[in-house]
Amino acid sequence: MARKVLVVDDEKLIVKGIRFSLEQDGYEVSCAYDGEEAMAMVRENEYDIILLDIMLPKMDGLEVCQQIREFSNVPIIMLTAKGEDMDKIMGLEYGADDYITKPFNILEVKARIKAIIRRARKQEQPEEQSRIMEVADLRMDCDSRRVFISGKEVNLTAKEFDVLQLLVFNPNKVYSRENLLNIVWGYEYPGDVRTVDVHIRRLREKIEENPSEPRFVHTKWGVGYYFQA
Repeated sequence: MARKVLVVDDEKLIVKGIRFSLEQDGYEVSCAYDGEEAMAMVRENEYDIILLDIMLPKMDGLEVCQQIREFSNVPIIMLTAKGEDMDKIMGLEYGADDYITKPFNILEVKARIKAIIRRARKQEQPEEQSRIMEVADLRMDCDSRRVFISGKEVNLTAKEFDVLQLLVFNPNKVYSRENLLNIVWGYEYPGDVRTVDVHIRRLREKIEENPSEPRFVHTKWGVGYYFQA
């Protein structure tokens, strides 16, 4: 069954090029040219991955990403015409899984898509037995990929869940930012360790009562992060 990709960009030549190249690889590609059109399509259809430009008419890509995250964990790769770090960090802050800076090589785009879909496919495979971890008032259901704090569900992105799952199932083990980047994002991921810092900060904001004094996800200064309750 063909994997479904939504490409969102107001530059029609870029969309045309991406669409042609992905369709050559067997993907089913849909296109949107502004933020409002993209939101309507995401609400009405299911996609395996979204390529989302930051600079869009009617509603910018960051706002689109933020709204999508309110109801879906579909993988999102942000596209930005600027090379500034702030654009990349903002994309991750709003729940994006990855980012690519324009101008980009279409081979890089396809490699990122394949890597993310490969990981998503592994997560979809059923386990032989249910894996539920309960620590204090945190409950983590790895089959349904849901997290609860004091019985209330917390909406994590795919990457936030992956980071938390790794830490929870390896309590007190300190992971460097490089290790987390390699394990969760993959060795082929070209991003830097600040990606990890952004996701840890967002994770703490969601699961910690006081993110500045975390109860679960701790920092080993100069080394990395670890889980302890």
